[in-house]
Amino acid sequence: MCARRVSAKVFLCALLGLGIAGYAQSPSNVLSFARVTGVTPLSNGVELHDGELVMRITALRDDVLRIRAGRKGALPEDASWAVLPEARSASVAVTQDTDAAVAGFHTGALRVSVSKATGLLTLSDLSGKVLQQDAEPIQFEGDRLHLAKTMPSDEHYFGLGDKTGAFDRRGQAFRLWNTDAYAWQESTDPLYKSIPFYLSYRAGTTLGVLIDNTWPSSFDFGKTLAGTVQYRAESGPADIYLLYGPSAKQVLASYAWLTGPTPLPPLWALGFQQSRFSYMTQARVLEVAGRLRSDRIPADAIYTDIDYQDKNRPFSINTTTYPDMPGMVAALHAEHFHVVAITDLHIANVHYPPFDSGVAGGHFVKNPDGTLYVGPVWPGPSVFPDFTRQQTRLWWGTLYKDFDHMGIDGFWNDMNEPSVFIAHLTIPDDVVHHIDEPGFVTRTATHREVHNVYGMENSRATYDGQLALRPDVRPFVLTRASYAGGQRYAATWTGDNSATWNHLRLTTSMLKNLGLSGFSLAGADVGGYAGTPTTELLTKWIEVGAFQPIDRDHAEKGTGDHEPWVGGVEQEDIRRHFIETRYKLLPYLYSVMEENTRTGLPLLRPLFLEFPDAAPDRHPLDVDLDASGEFLVGPDILVAAPPFFDKTDDYDAKLPSSGWYDFWTGARVDKAEGKVATGGLQPEAAKGPVLSVVHLHPELAKLPVFVRPGAILPLAPLMQSTAERPQGPLTLRVYPGPECAGQLYQDDGTSFAYKHGEFLRMKFACDASAKDGSLTLHIGKHEGSYPAWWKEIVVEVEGVSKAPASVTVNGRAGKVTSSGNAIVVTVPDGGGGVEVVLQE
Repeated sequence: MCARRVSAKVFLCALLGLGIAGYAQSPSNVLSFARVTGVTPLSNGVELHDGELVMRITALRDDVLRIRAGRKGALPEDASWAVLPEARSASVAVTQDTDAAVAGFHTGALRVSVSKATGLLTLSDLSGKVLQQDAEPIQFEGDRLHLAKTMPSDEHYFGLGDKTGAFDRRGQAFRLWNTDAYAWQESTDPLYKSIPFYLSYRAGTTLGVLIDNTWPSSFDFGKTLAGTVQYRAESGPADIYLLYGPSAKQVLASYAWLTGPTPLPPLWALGFQQSRFSYMTQARVLEVAGRLRSDRIPADAIYTDIDYQDKNRPFSINTTTYPDMPGMVAALHAEHFHVVAITDLHIANVHYPPFDSGVAGGHFVKNPDGTLYVGPVWPGPSVFPDFTRQQTRLWWGTLYKDFDHMGIDGFWNDMNEPSVFIAHLTIPDDVVHHIDEPGFVTRTATHREVHNVYGMENSRATYDGQLALRPDVRPFVLTRASYAGGQRYAATWTGDNSATWNHLRLTTSMLKNLGLSGFSLAGADVGGYAGTPTTELLTKWIEVGAFQPIDRDHAEKGTGDHEPWVGGVEQEDIRRHFIETRYKLLPYLYSVMEENTRTGLPLLRPLFLEFPDAAPDRHPLDVDLDASGEFLVGPDILVAAPPFFDKTDDYDAKLPSSGWYDFWTGARVDKAEGKVATGGLQPEAAKGPVLSVVHLHPELAKLPVFVRPGAILPLAPLMQSTAERPQGPLTLRVYPGPECAGQLYQDDGTSFAYKHGEFLRMKFACDASAKDGSLTLHIGKHEGSYPAWWKEIVVEVEGVSKAPASVTVNGRAGKVTSSGNAIVVTVPDGGGGVEVVLQE
């Protein structure tokens, strides 16, 4: 939902004016750290001086460095909206390396060297491999900051959140200024989020870079100056974090340590979600929910957009069209639906409880003359909370009390760039905020400084408000705008996309980069928000969306229906099949999300994250056009979507190893020609880097999905919602191959009891290395106190062409059957662990 009242001309003019003003004008007071005139060794780093310029480089860990620089002999304030206090204050001892030519030090993993003659910094590993090198020294142009790094010809760049364009940022430039970008296109910039974090990736070696500055800024990856990565900020601190891998996985783990991981979401958030701007009446909401249940389409959440409100005023209800909101919520709960209600941050400038209590508490931002800032949004003239005040965030959280009593389960923070229906599209630059926050110096700040962090602090206030009202229930917040670290508070989506084949294609790279930027729990409006999708487009989007972290079908007012039954029974059957597949995979998806809370590894992953060695030159496969539609779901499932969905031509999918299995049939795929291959219990492992190519024909009813050899996938019986207790056994699909392993994580899906041991964790492993041709499956014991829903486990060993000669379960004879390309063994599971041996 966006500010569609703004004319296209005004919208364009506003975007053109969002750049970092004045870069074309070179200030006379340029200060560049061009030499080292003083060196002060520190236990954890070094402090350098060049006249009035000061730069401090410290080691937070052996593999994480922080660089701060300032003018007039002073460093910037040591405060951050993004980086956790415990990470900023971390420290390790270093060994000094300063001599006559350079100043620097080394840790257990990194070496820092600053030329005394030029002020240029070089970062390398201990073997001497250069990881980053200054092209120019740090420069201050008045209040502005300029950084420039050399750009090796084979280096690739990822991150910055959900920017459009190619997955690789190389050759592109981007502005960071959160913007309501209705119906954005492939070249639209900026968008809704400002995440100043990227990964540089070169032949498998990865360095993460976070520049923690909330002011308007830009990243230029060699677009305007070949061979140079440039960063510019209009003002604010030089506060830079360098996170060394060498693997991308290690960098993401460090980023989660630095800015915080995504908290474990409620299980229902991984279910199918249905939304629209707007379901205009309570009756229509119940009708849609009823149709989902009667048509046996699994679903977990239904959204109410702004038209449930009285005159679009947040925290109000239109009792004419929604005469019994509590009754509606109760009815939906009875059908196992969760309700997510939109609560935009603009408060109508009229006398009603949120406005009156906000004014009384001084919770709204003000003009420079001290009067309330008032801007037009959906309710008309509106005021805006000052979320940089801790007291204001606490007040905001109390506004959810009535909705909480109704049982509403989650909240949707839209329009929080913040969007305002004026030419500039947002709050004017000179509007005054008050920073009153633990860890910060109490002071005023202009909106220009606060703008990029405003949406994150809105979602933070909502998250904390839910937590205060229901201390033992995991909050669910969906936010459109955010900043680095915003993953601590909310899921997100890619905003007001369009119902086009191209936007379906763009979704993959946007979600990959969001996952690499900390936002694992992310999605795109299924079907496309702006416009009515064709029947075929909606079908294909629902297919792909079933494998993405947030699976929400959402549509704009005035467009055709987007619900799964649109277009007839044949299309509905296809769509239902893919949504059902998602629900069967929920044990796997939830286990990966739990892993994300510990490791920072996203649910939706680029190929190079798991397979950095797939290509002989170790370049990331995802940058190749013919692999650009592919993505991984966790470590083991590969969706091989075509690079262009609207083309009917055959295409070749790249599989970054050998011996993959077809997810739908269980058959092995030959590494050389992509043909279905027969196999025994011990498939041959490829030696060294291998890139398989599979020839595929696009079909509307099908989506090519493959499983990594060596995977063990846990699956559940089909449910209509996550509120149901699964009926029947747990299924383990075993795909024999090297490093054969898997895991399962379960808990109640709702509370924080898992933090006190009320969870179930199991680990699985299979060994097909025995000389006698046997395969041994180890099903681990139950860890934690949460009870399993199953008493039996159905083991499906995939890709096996003939039944084994014998099977034993914990040393006793077992029974085996065949099913398609798999052999099946059912074993009891009392929680103590099971060993299954299959003998050829």
